Amino acid sequence: MSQIREKLALLPDKPGVYLMKDEKGTIIYVGKAKILKNRVRSYFTGSHDGKTQKLVSEIHDFEYIITTSNLEALLLECNLIKKHTPRYNVMLKDDKTYPYIKLTKEAHPRLEITRKILKDKAKYFGPYPNAGAANETKKLLDRLYPLRKCKTLPDRVCLYYHLQQCVAPCEFPVEEKVYEEMIQDVTRFLNGGHRQIQKELQEKMLQASEELNFERAKEMRDLIQQIDQVMQKQNITVNDLVDRDVFGFAYDKSWICVQVFFVRQGKLLERDIAMFPFYGEEVGEELLSYIGQFYFEKEHVLPKEIFVPEQVDSELLSSWLKVKVYTPKRGSKKELLEMADENATNSLAEKFQLIERNEERTIKAVERLGQLLGIGPAHRIEAFDNSNIQGTNPVSAMVMFLDGRPAKKEYRKYKIKTVIGPDDYESMREVVRRRYTRLLKENLQLPDLIMIDGGKGQIGAAQDVLENELGLYIPVCGLAKDEKHRSSQLLFGSPPEPVEMRRDSQEFYLLQRIQDEVHRFAITFHRETRSKSMIQSSLDGIPGVGAKRKQQLLKHFGSIKKMKEAQVEDFKEIGIGEKLAQTILEHLQG
Repeated sequence: MSQIREKLALLPDKPGVYLMKDEKGTIIYVGKAKILKNRVRSYFTGSHDGKTQKLVSEIHDFEYIITTSNLEALLLECNLIKKHTPRYNVMLKDDKTYPYIKLTKEAHPRLEITRKILKDKAKYFGPYPNAGAANETKKLLDRLYPLRKCKTLPDRVCLYYHLQQCVAPCEFPVEEKVYEEMIQDVTRFLNGGHRQIQKELQEKMLQASEELNFERAKEMRDLIQQIDQVMQKQNITVNDLVDRDVFGFAYDKSWICVQVFFVRQGKLLERDIAMFPFYGEEVGEELLSYIGQFYFEKEHVLPKEIFVPEQVDSELLSSWLKVKVYTPKRGSKKELLEMADENATNSLAEKFQLIERNEERTIKAVERLGQLLGIGPAHRIEAFDNSNIQGTNPVSAMVMFLDGRPAKKEYRKYKIKTVIGPDDYESMREVVRRRYTRLLKENLQLPDLIMIDGGKGQIGAAQDVLENELGLYIPVCGLAKDEKHRSSQLLFGSPPEPVEMRRDSQEFYLLQRIQDEVHRFAITFHRETRSKSMIQSSLDGIPGVGAKRKQQLLKHFGSIKKMKEAQVEDFKEIGIGEKLAQTILEHLQG
């Protein structure tokens, strides 16, 4: 820490980028600053929220790079984040990309769907809400304009030529003027000129009808209707038909939510939502960094205009991205920006509500359950259930819930070893004895509450083993079921007695979830055991048939029944001799 203090004193009064490192020298966070001295020092002075404090606690060193301007700092920050992917720069770590329609720049151009924007002089149109919308639009364009469909030119014409959806450059010469006209029409269509295309198709439909070419007229009518279906999206938000991206944001409790509206041809096509913790003090700087990464790292196609909140330095962003960036002050454009802000606010509020509801279902439910039983918070609950069919293949299972959530790595399966026949009480005794003998032997943490899927008998059996054999006084409860096999009441105490609990309370729902989970886990284990035993009972004990040969036999014949009905010659196909085949058949048929 003394080394950090010395370096803080030497920080310059200039713009730049800083890189925070952990004790191993790994870069964990990259940020930019108008004034490095003020920004970096702010991490090590004053109080911070939990997330920023966690970041600061892991910083063992830092370095910085001075730049000549804030714009250079923004560009350098994006480069370094893309190179090092620090774990605390979580803004754009999702791999979400949107589909675009690409019009290739080739001698024989074609249309394709892509999610990557390359610097290949091709034209890109989008983004589209989903791959389905992009594909539907491409299919429509394929019908309207006979551009090349094949990635590699074949030796002869294909079906598309006969469907009049390809000019067949593979076999016939195509003038450059033909391609230029089609490219202009496709570009016009995707840039909002589909109404004009519809009008032209309507004229062709009327002309075909006058010439009594009703099949051609019907084809034109279908195309007009398909254009309506494909191009019908949301209502027009603004009337100038300019492609723009609109950035709105909300900030609360050290979290930022950014929403990006993709407006194409005056229509809201799609939105992108990002939510991430905020470690700084200036929201505008954080948004500026996010927008820079949005276009730089995710390679989104730049629109003609970008709307940003007033906290963002629009001039700086515009000079970097080379597009018009501003904050609208009035009218429908301002309403669009406010709508993005409102959506971001709602998304952030929803996140906090979900966190609160999740705590209500888990941690708070655990605390209230402990208060109800008078044992303190039941942070660690272990639940048991037995499973067998008339005493065959008896098994038991244990699941653990930590603070109301399943801890699946702690789940355990038990094959009952000492009990013969369907004896639920003795099975419970055995599994409880085995579980907690091991915990005591290995000095592992004991649960705050044990839950038994059963009534008073099973609870009493578990309590007897714990107290009289192991000397443990761990609270034990049970969730009994009614005649319709539904969870009905909580049993607790010695002897177990019903505990009054509201059936619509979160603590009761928690117990139900635990009961359902342990029952599911036990049933699944029992099915696995039973299916293995069925195979073993038929093929086990045959001299010369091991585990691999069993798998080979089952794979070849498909079932034991077909194996029984087979002839000796049928076994030769998988390399089994006559003598062993005869032995297998005698064993199975006997």
